[in-house]
Amino acid sequence: MVKRPVRAITGAHYGLRDWLAQRVTAAVMAIYILMLAGVLLVSPPQDYASFKTLFDNQWMRVASFLFLLSLFWHAWIGMRNILMDYVHPAGIRLILEILVILSLLSYAIWSVEILWIGEG
Repeated sequence: MVKRPVRAITGAHYGLRDWLAQRVTAAVMAIYILMLAGVLLVSPPQDYASFKTLFDNQWMRVASFLFLLSLFWHAWIGMRNILMDYVHPAGIRLILEILVILSLLSYAIWSVEILWIGEG
C-alpha cells in the first residue's frame, strides 16, 4: 500500500467563483463610472450645492452604494487571494484577513453614513 503525504490546506478552491465575482464587480463599477460620467457631461455641477443636489436623488445614492459594495467585494477577493498566496503561516494570515474584513465592513458602514445619514 502506498501512503500519500497529507497536504496542507492552502485554500478552498474558490477559482471560478472568484473569477466570476471579480468580473461581475468590475462590470458593475464600470457601468457606474460610465453612468456618472454621462450625468456629469450632460449636466455638470457648477458648485457644491448643485453637486450635492445630484446625490440627493435616491437612485444616485443606491447606484453609488452598489458601486461601493462592488468595490469592497472586489477588494476582499483580491486581498484574500494575495494573503493566501504570500502569507503562509495560517495564524498571521487569519489575523490579516480579519483586519481586512473589519476594515471593509467599517468602510461599508461609513458609506451608508455618508450617503444617507450625513445629510446635515
